[in-house]
Amino acid sequence: MASALKVNKDLVRERQKCTFDVKELTYIWEGGREFTEERQRYENIVYSVKELQDEVPELYLSHKERYESSIRKACILQRLQNEYGKKHKVLNTRTIRLVGYGAIRDISPFLLHNGMFIQTIEGQGTPEQQAEWMPKAQAMQIIGTYAQTELGHGTFLRGLETTATYDVKTEEFILNSPTLTSHKWWPGGLGTTVNHCIVAAQLYINGKKHGIHLFMVQIRDLETHMPLPGINVGEIGPKLGFQTANNGFLGFKNVRIPRKNMLMKNNQVLNDGTYVKGMNEKLTYGTMVLVRVSIVSDAANVIARAATIAVRYAAVRHQSQLKANEPEVQILDYLTQQHKLFIAIATSHAFSTTYGWLYKAYLQVVEDLGKGKQDHLPELHALSCCLKATCSRDSAAIVEQCRLACGGHGYMASSSLPIVYGLATASVTYEGEHTVLLLQTARYLMKAWQMALQGKVLAPSVSYLVDSLKSNKQSWQNTPEFIVKGFQHVAAGKIKDAFHAIQKHVKAGKDYEDAWNLASVQLIKASEAHSRAILCDVFWRGTIIKSSTASPGVAAVLDHLVQLYIVYWALETVGDLLLYSNITKEDIAVLKVKYEELLALIRPNAVGLVDAFDIRDEVLNSTLGSYDGRVYERLMEEAMKSPLNQEPVNQSFHKYLKPFMKRAKL
Repeated sequence: MASALKVNKDLVRERQKCTFDVKELTYIWEGGREFTEERQRYENIVYSVKELQDEVPELYLSHKERYESSIRKACILQRLQNEYGKKHKVLNTRTIRLVGYGAIRDISPFLLHNGMFIQTIEGQGTPEQQAEWMPKAQAMQIIGTYAQTELGHGTFLRGLETTATYDVKTEEFILNSPTLTSHKWWPGGLGTTVNHCIVAAQLYINGKKHGIHLFMVQIRDLETHMPLPGINVGEIGPKLGFQTANNGFLGFKNVRIPRKNMLMKNNQVLNDGTYVKGMNEKLTYGTMVLVRVSIVSDAANVIARAATIAVRYAAVRHQSQLKANEPEVQILDYLTQQHKLFIAIATSHAFSTTYGWLYKAYLQVVEDLGKGKQDHLPELHALSCCLKATCSRDSAAIVEQCRLACGGHGYMASSSLPIVYGLATASVTYEGEHTVLLLQTARYLMKAWQMALQGKVLAPSVSYLVDSLKSNKQSWQNTPEFIVKGFQHVAAGKIKDAFHAIQKHVKAGKDYEDAWNLASVQLIKASEAHSRAILCDVFWRGTIIKSSTASPGVAAVLDHLVQLYIVYWALETVGDLLLYSNITKEDIAVLKVKYEELLALIRPNAVGLVDAFDIRDEVLNSTLGSYDGRVYERLMEEAMKSPLNQEPVNQSFHKYLKPFMKRAKL
């Protein structure tokens, strides 16, 4: 961190106003002091490596140069990570991701190797397959990715066109991409980085289709890195974000792999072609569930980065006068600015708390599955779908809101807000498209509503549906607990409406799936309401637990944040509350006052709250959001790094402008 003498005076003053222990909140945010200290220790190692520091900002490099730079840095980071693991302990994924952002700036081409390739081998491979591939993958003797999405199909897995046909005579699978749309499209690292792939393909045995299965496929020679025979592979080109992820395409033409290369923890193909179906085919997609759970954490982190940049900038930036003959004020003093930014801080905490709760649920399901119990798998699937969808969409909207709150300077690439927005908005579609995932949850909710009508016991996350069937609703109270109940009433009401809409169309003679499509807008709204109720409930209950062991100062700011989040969304969805709960116009008026009071309570701690995210300048990489607040100096320093500023006159003047102006005189 910068010394006090070099820090902008506004930020010095803001930090002096802070009413809580920033370090204590950092420990709570990160899940414990040991995680924070481990991350900081690893950061100090990584950011002291000169080879990871840029002489020329990556933004001025070509697409090809940025990729080559990211590969160079990714190899250095992987070496540092391995060395750290030997001396200390294996780093958690969150630390690896956060520290990596400070070196690569965008996305590591190794992201899917660590995030899905290894995890899929571990989750879907037999003990023998794990023994063969895991050591090589962990040591990065082989580098892989996960290839599922195709040009023509994404979330609809049953529609994937890549085929894997079993040849009984040779005991091999023959992989083919029969159409243009069957080419794999999007896997990170696939373009020019990896040499192995876990491929999702339709399994055929003796002409019979057995659905999607996973296969380990080597696609490049380990010595020359040339594509193997029958492999058509390359990179898909620039995107809105994820520029260095090295996303690629992949096609097969009669590519043969041995039988043992099908991941067979669940389903198996025997030597003679006999197909042995596992207990639950949905277990094949266990890696996808884990990734969706992790995206909730990613959403919290990306919002934290944007909030840190925007809040610090708002404390330094002075604009306009509230009163005549008085100095221009910090834009953070404007209530409208607080309205834009404080919800970002609160949302990051809400998502972080929800991730912790959801990850525990995931671990419990994994443990249950090991004992042959699958009771909670449908609930986890529904939760991971709707929370991934809602958190990713919210994070994209909030990051954009933070960017807009920085005015024109937020549009500068050097602010880092454009690249953070690219990271946030990508998550809305990857690992399950937003709308499709909400409809997945809706199917679960329709079944849950039917079970509630039948008086059956419901899973904890939908147990509120039973209460909604009772006609005696309590009068509204403007307390967090009761507002959460209000969100549950809204969710139950929308679930009920969607259920009745389907029934109405079925009674009118429509097939069920046609009825489902006709009611799909209502179904999506029901899933969104359900996820909002879950987020508010989990955030409120989780904050109570955290506050019980926190100091009074930290407990107070945590309470302010959770109440702000709940009241904010009550006001944002006030129409729904009026329709489905007992809230009145008078109650809404009280909530508006309460919201403004909460903004005022958070205002003195705003900078302290983003400081508590403890995101180093190397990770922020922002002219607007650095710890020292030297906004204008950094903007000018970055501008001077432009190649166009390295010479007083660009050659284009003599080539084009001067002749053009001369002709204009004629």
